[in-house]
Amino acid sequence: MAVPVNALMPAPKEARLRLRVANKRMCAEGIAAFDLISPDGEDLPAFTAGAHMDLFLPGRLTRQYSLRNDPRERHRYAIGVLREPGGRGGSAYMHDRIDAGDMIETSLPRNAFELDEAASFTLLVAGGIGVTPILSMAYRLHALGHKFEFHYCARNAARMAFRDEIEAGPFASSTRFHLDDGPQGQKLDLDLLLRHRLDGAHLYACGPSGFLDAVVAKAKPSWPGEAVHREYFANTLQPATTSDATFIVRLARDGRSFEVAPGHSIVEVLSANGVDIPVSCEQGICGTCVTRVVSGTPDHRDLVLTDKQRADHMTLCCSRARTAELVLDL
Repeated sequence: MAVPVNALMPAPKEARLRLRVANKRMCAEGIAAFDLISPDGEDLPAFTAGAHMDLFLPGRLTRQYSLRNDPRERHRYAIGVLREPGGRGGSAYMHDRIDAGDMIETSLPRNAFELDEAASFTLLVAGGIGVTPILSMAYRLHALGHKFEFHYCARNAARMAFRDEIEAGPFASSTRFHLDDGPQGQKLDLDLLLRHRLDGAHLYACGPSGFLDAVVAKAKPSWPGEAVHREYFANTLQPATTSDATFIVRLARDGRSFEVAPGHSIVEVLSANGVDIPVSCEQGICGTCVTRVVSGTPDHRDLVLTDKQRADHMTLCCSRARTAELVLDL
């Protein structure tokens, strides 16, 4: 199912929330769980399974985290944060500086990984911290009474977050756990799992890039593209900077044109010229900067847009141009 492009857009600044950290706990090696609530005890805005939100941290850090809890819950937003030693500082700040009782600013939830609730069967596959949006989907599918199967992979038992919650939960019988260092018989066999597709089935996968690439490759012979949904947490596509060329970006609404040289992004150039483009991940995985293309051919380097969306939209934070000029709906 294609996600509407407007579902990728960020909430306006005035719609940001001020939430209190109700509790924080270490739920696995390197993974902290946070519950965020309204400071006045009111219900939070509703969210859908697969949704994420931005957290606005000091130092102009904006990071995205998926909501892992049951979408029927209105009293909290539950997230899991993996400490990334080689990251850009957001996960370290959450682990080291944020504690229960602290206030934090967030966006409203939005969804670029929407669950198709009309599917006759749903296969959920999670790797590592990618379990967070998949867990929310499992809660939703169980609440609807839909048929599904949930496969959760981790390096080892110490790094398998939320296992206790899943084993004690309502869909434990639909869940299979797979550890890289466990016995051979419990390891995930993607060939066997994805060789045959039930009529009307949809596949959802989230996790590290290598894991997702393997899932998508194994699914390709039997699963049509529109039935395969994946969400990356990082963009590992290597931009072909050696062949990058200078191109022109023209704004359709006022006619201004700007040159984008190699080594500079469209967002960077536009911002330098007073054109404010909302950004968040800055690597083409969240959809915050998605913009409609009026003419010209983008060089897509994101991991968030579908093939259909790429026909007339692009991410300005990382994608470039295959033509000498791009005209944007700005």
